[in-house]
Amino acid sequence: MPAPKLNVLFVVIDQLRADAIFGPLAAHVPTPGLDRLKAEGTSFRNHVTVTAPCGPARASLLTGLYAMNHRSIRNGTPLGRHHTNLALEARKAGHEPLLFGYTDAQMDPTDRDPDDPDLATYENCLPGFRELVEMRFETAYEWTAFLAREGYHLPRPLPERLFDLYRPNSLAETPEIRDPALYRAEHSDTAYLTDRTLAHLAVRTDRPWFAHVTYIRPHPPFVAPAPFNRLIEPADLPAPVTATPDHPFVSAWFSAPSQKKMIWEFDGRCDALTPDQVADIRAVYLGLLAEVDQHLGRLLDFLDETGQAENTLVVVTADHAEMLGDHGMWGKDNVFDGAFRIPLILRGPGIAAGRTVDALTESVDVTPTILDRIGAPVPAAMDGRPLTPFLTGDGATPDDWRTAAFMEVDFASPGRPTRFQTALGLSVTAANAAILREEKWKYVHFNGGVPPLLFDLEADPGETVNRAEDPACAAKRLRLAGAMLDRRMSRAFRALTEWMPAAAE
Repeated sequence: MPAPKLNVLFVVIDQLRADAIFGPLAAHVPTPGLDRLKAEGTSFRNHVTVTAPCGPARASLLTGLYAMNHRSIRNGTPLGRHHTNLALEARKAGHEPLLFGYTDAQMDPTDRDPDDPDLATYENCLPGFRELVEMRFETAYEWTAFLAREGYHLPRPLPERLFDLYRPNSLAETPEIRDPALYRAEHSDTAYLTDRTLAHLAVRTDRPWFAHVTYIRPHPPFVAPAPFNRLIEPADLPAPVTATPDHPFVSAWFSAPSQKKMIWEFDGRCDALTPDQVADIRAVYLGLLAEVDQHLGRLLDFLDETGQAENTLVVVTADHAEMLGDHGMWGKDNVFDGAFRIPLILRGPGIAAGRTVDALTESVDVTPTILDRIGAPVPAAMDGRPLTPFLTGDGATPDDWRTAAFMEVDFASPGRPTRFQTALGLSVTAANAAILREEKWKYVHFNGGVPPLLFDLEADPGETVNRAEDPACAAKRLRLAGAMLDRRMSRAFRALTEWMPAAAE
């Protein structure tokens, strides 16, 4: 009798920094669920998303493609229908991928009527998934309907005033950052998503299942329900990196207010936040992570209680990270590591327990890895590679494994020019950057004639000193620029480039 199909529990935690799990911040936030996974599985400590923000990051995560190949480069930029993805490929292996949350996919408008409602939002369900719990961030109708049933007064009209739900619950004219959310912890978006996921999985214990669970938190607005709002003591937290390289990108970042929905009634002037406010926001962020971890623990407990832990592949990662005040910056529209370094942990049959991997890995590796673990072929177009060699056996790094991670980010808008376009004088096609990050060096190439950044990560892990114009680093800069060009040339979309008719061989 053939072995039963693996269950798949694929969890994505929105905007989660790697150092909240593996670094200095981790010591200040209780994460027993993630700690358990680290002990029972394999952790990747130098893992990056290949692009940001949410829509592009998830497009890369779920297609296995670099942004230069899938071209869904902004929230709202369509993902071409010709691209395959994790869900479509898993279906070929007999799985029905279930979605509990969101994939932030903008539908391809080709052959669709302009009035098609799917074209009005980038929070659509990626083809191949069956959306069982609709937990979209900006149109959270299912969760808000639940809140209404529980007796909460909802702002009207929805979804235009949805963010009013994130006003801290305070009688003060100016609420404090660490005041609790309006909703109780048992009614939060995190709790609701977990409750609904467990209800659906509980009736599927007699057959294999494939669940993609996507938690919104710790994505802003940074407001947490009690007791998570004051779980973390701000004064105990390490301060963010404050020094910043002198560079046009940095000036452009601060050239106009941004991140206005980060906290309640924030005017977007990130450089005006006081150290105490910064510490408070970081504390709430970690409190939201602790809340997610508590509910992740419920999913793991369910696997144990139903006897499915030994036959379930668990994958936990993030779409992108969060600057969290480093260089005075917040969010993810950035080129610094704070926006790109994310956690990745895998647990399941045949996967080494307690192993940590220091090799450079990318978010495009996740879909090929899941496909490989469920016995499905990896499409030729995918830029990522299965992480299987790190998960099994002695875990040695393959001789041909990449020595640099490749990342991209777009700063433009086809409608209203962004602050980057305005400050740097860039067109909609030139406001972007590509990044090549080795273990010890990092090179950032900006389009449109903006000078590059070069960081010596061994001497300057905080990315505070730009060495791009240092004559002593000229050869290093040239080598990294060439390596970046090599990557782009060798990984240009290759779905059919290695196919040949038999007569031509």
